[in-house]
Amino acid sequence: MLSLALAPLFLATTNIIEVFVRCDPVGQVITVVLLIFSVFAWSVMLGKNSELNKLRIRNHQFEQRLREERKLLDLPESFRNMRSIPYADLFADAAESYWRAAAIGKEKGDDSLHARLEHAENAIARALARQVLRYEENMVWLATMVTVAPFMGLLGTVWGVMEAFSAVSVMQTASIQTLAPGVSAALLTTIAGLVVAIPSVVGYNILLNKSKTLTTEIENYASVLADRIELEMQK
Repeated sequence: MLSLALAPLFLATTNIIEVFVRCDPVGQVITVVLLIFSVFAWSVMLGKNSELNKLRIRNHQFEQRLREERKLLDLPESFRNMRSIPYADLFADAAESYWRAAAIGKEKGDDSLHARLEHAENAIARALARQVLRYEENMVWLATMVTVAPFMGLLGTVWGVMEAFSAVSVMQTASIQTLAPGVSAALLTTIAGLVVAIPSVVGYNILLNKSKTLTTEIENYASVLADRIELEMQK
């Protein structure tokens, strides 16, 4: 029973291999390149999805830890050593800039709370921009796959049709044997281009939505962090 159920799959695989073999060298090269693109696109999508999910979980865990603390500026050094967590990176930059401004102010005899807060807010803004870029990292490669793959498939289609007509003009006959290589290249590269482009565009949209959600969340966190530091300074 199992062998009968898998028979259509084996036949389909065999047919694809036979079509690939019938293709001319240009069609084969384009198909192989698109296959490599497909593997690369899936690796980017799966890796980025896993990364964003882990970062979101770690962000929420770190935020929960901060909520349990009454004072932020006096937290131990361990809270500043978790740079791999975006929320922790913002907090570390803010705290370090605050105390650096305080030390410089004391040396100059001008220890202004406003200057401390301004330095902390500037540090938060810089760290926020850095983490947003981190969220969007590697997305450009996926967008490139979405754009390039259909055009490569179209290139293979046009090339295959051109080869088919060239064969007909040379052989002066329109038999299946004459048209097969060109038509095979045209159809196979078209399918390969769509196989790369369709999952890539779906994956890109899903990941783009996730990165936008994380960006909104970290912007809200940055605002809350700045407010808590300001309120703590006024006590």
